[in-house]
Amino acid sequence: MTTDEASPVDSDGVPESGDDHHDFWADDVADEIESRDPDEPVVIKGGVSPSGVAHLGNFNEIMRGYFVAEVLRERGHEVRQVFTSDDKDPLRKLPRKLADADGNIVGLGEVDAGALGRNLGKPYTSIPDPFGETESYAAHFAALLKADADRLGVPVEMISNTELYENGDFDPVVEHVLEHIDTAREVLSEYQSKVDADYVPFNPVCEACGKITETVTDIDLDTGTVEYTCTDMTVGDNTIDGCGHEGTATFRDGKLPWRFEWPGQWQVLGVDHEPFGKDHAEGSWPSGKDIAENVLEIEPPVPMVYEWFTLNGKALSSSAGNIVTVPEMLELLEPEVLRYFFALNPRKARDLDLTRLDQLVDDFDRFERAYFGEVDDDSLTRFAKRAYPFVVDDVREDRIRLPYTFAAVLGMTDDEDLRIKMARNEGFFDDDTPEAVIQEALGRVERARRWAEKMDNQYNYRLQVELPDFDFEPAVESALDDLADFVAEGHDGEEIQGEIYETAREHDIEMGDFFAAGYRLFFDDTQGPRLGEFLGELEQDFVVKRLRRED
Repeated sequence: MTTDEASPVDSDGVPESGDDHHDFWADDVADEIESRDPDEPVVIKGGVSPSGVAHLGNFNEIMRGYFVAEVLRERGHEVRQVFTSDDKDPLRKLPRKLADADGNIVGLGEVDAGALGRNLGKPYTSIPDPFGETESYAAHFAALLKADADRLGVPVEMISNTELYENGDFDPVVEHVLEHIDTAREVLSEYQSKVDADYVPFNPVCEACGKITETVTDIDLDTGTVEYTCTDMTVGDNTIDGCGHEGTATFRDGKLPWRFEWPGQWQVLGVDHEPFGKDHAEGSWPSGKDIAENVLEIEPPVPMVYEWFTLNGKALSSSAGNIVTVPEMLELLEPEVLRYFFALNPRKARDLDLTRLDQLVDDFDRFERAYFGEVDDDSLTRFAKRAYPFVVDDVREDRIRLPYTFAAVLGMTDDEDLRIKMARNEGFFDDDTPEAVIQEALGRVERARRWAEKMDNQYNYRLQVELPDFDFEPAVESALDDLADFVAEGHDGEEIQGEIYETAREHDIEMGDFFAAGYRLFFDDTQGPRLGEFLGELEQDFVVKRLRRED
């Protein structure tokens, strides 16, 4: 497998039969890692700059790496999954949004924004936490990602770049790059403009103002120091002022530019595999590979390029506010459903449409059934047989999955007994269903209810357990009685929907008035979901009594 070839896949992103690839993409990556006969532990890395909200997009590398790590562990390897925070990078601009310790997205007006604004140009680890909870902005961001990983059961080790520099881990890399500075310049000039004879690939931290500067005036390899001048930093159309200080910095008092730092991490951490988005594949990966091989003289790790997913049809963007966090998703989905989303073929572009989360859940439920041999789809079944054990915490056949939209219907009432009756009426539970299984199945209800509320869709209504107050015309009451008789005969929701129209016509009632009467009885409102189909999903005796206006 190479970074520019993709396995043939069907519409679900499942490898097609008849090709030379495994049924689960993580096995292909594991094969390539093993082909290099790596030392133990095998190191799988991801990384991010802590520049804004720790959102679901940041989790791509963690989850893609997780599945590869799990496959390797299954094969008997010791695996270390690490995630670097590029926290010695300078804060170049203020983020529009942040996330608190619980992952809730907040605006700058809700925090100490001055803690950020006063520190533009400084490393993230030198900037106070605007929430005042950790030692730095970088630590706050890293804690969010670690908490998200814990929520999904991913054993990832968070590593601070700042600490790698401070501990001297980067010293040999910095020394080697500066010792071979002519080669470094030559290689970098293929990928970056403005690499002249004075360019030095090292950015000191100014001892006077604490900002990163890019102006190195002299190098002393014997003492492991550089001379610098703190000059201005240009960020787009803006300028971050330098203080003009002239000083001396050790290799631990600064950092490599990103194009050198990334392959430097591979060397320092002994990285065997790193997944990354297609933006890096088109930019940073070619230069990183070149620098690794021709400057650092190391073998780059096995790469894997993944497609970014869009959110609600648009690119994930912190600045545009089009983001969602892991905690927000887990309010709406079980962890295994979110893991399933990341287990799908990473080379296929996908859209996470929050309005249609029911489709994602339905796909997961089908994937789960396929694992247990209940779906007539050979390709999906082969994929499920391989991937499903890595998606769930434990493989059990006794689970009951309520369809997501049906769970949303159950979420219209707080009455658990009624929820159970409705689910039993639809055949999901019977007298032999263990109570623990019922409670586990009902766990989806609150998630679906929150989805209905968040999307304000057709399921965002509340079923009235008690009979609401009403004042109907005699003709309406007679029509409701006839509809009750029809429901009592055992018709399904589609048939009930048709009968509502027929009954209104027979009683010469305005269609809107009849629907309004139904909505009043069940929701104490004048509108609601598609009434007949909804009534078909409720417990029959409850519907009949309510249509007859009986307590």
